[in-house]
Amino acid sequence: MSAGRHDIPEPDAFTRPYWEAAARGRLLIRRCGACGRAHHYPREFCPHCWSEAVVWEEASGRATLYTWSTVHRNDLPPFGARTPYTAAVVDLAEGPRMMTEVVGCAAAELVAGMPLRVRFREGAPVFGP
Repeated sequence: MSAGRHDIPEPDAFTRPYWEAAARGRLLIRRCGACGRAHHYPREFCPHCWSEAVVWEEASGRATLYTWSTVHRNDLPPFGARTPYTAAVVDLAEGPRMMTEVVGCAAAELVAGMPLRVRFREGAPVFGP
């Protein structure tokens, strides 16, 4: 990722596959080989059963809107230039919840449970109708 960005974490050896896939328009999650459950954010162990038998898996990109908030003021770059924006939590079709941003839809049009699809902005996953 480019130096000076504050809207995504600095990739490390573990998260690099996630960010490289996102730069190519693919959303990855982790799935546990022991209990079978998916999770997000990426971790080296399963947060459900603590197994280390977890692997990367491409997510479908489908989600439903769980909750959201419109941010009208944010002094941190690059968020200030994006205000107002909609910070959200979505339920991925595979099960995990994910923090994200909703794009391509006015906040007044948002409804809990509405279907969303992943999109990518500058190598980061966002969601829209």
